[in-house]
Amino acid sequence: MVVKGEAAEAADRQAQLLRGCLDMCLLALLAAEPAHGYQLVRRLDKAGFGTVSYGTVYPLITRLHRLGLVANAMQPSPNGPPRKVYRLTDTGHDRLSLWREQWTQFASVVNETLAVRPLKSGDDHEHVDAGR
Repeated sequence: MVVKGEAAEAADRQAQLLRGCLDMCLLALLAAEPAHGYQLVRRLDKAGFGTVSYGTVYPLITRLHRLGLVANAMQPSPNGPPRKVYRLTDTGHDRLSLWREQWTQFASVVNETLAVRPLKSGDDHEHVDAGR
């Protein structure tokens, strides 16, 4: 059996966490300012998510577009072909507002759970009897 190193385990955990919230984060970035795919990847990196691949961002943006949360338009590029620039739709703004509320509630529950301190020996605590 091969045991993953701490760095690999941390990277896997980070990827799992990101997978659960990347769509919401992309909507938030687009709510702040419309952007093309390259800009979104750079903004995610600047925000502290590390390098998120284009192969992750573009399919997600396509899904958000299919759901009617994101619209796109072609804009000229100063160096090359026109670029597809994405912006939030009214439905996207509404969904982002809902997701922000859900995230705030969820993060609060997680933070409270993580703040629970382990009991020290001799402390009073409930005993769970699995046989009952």
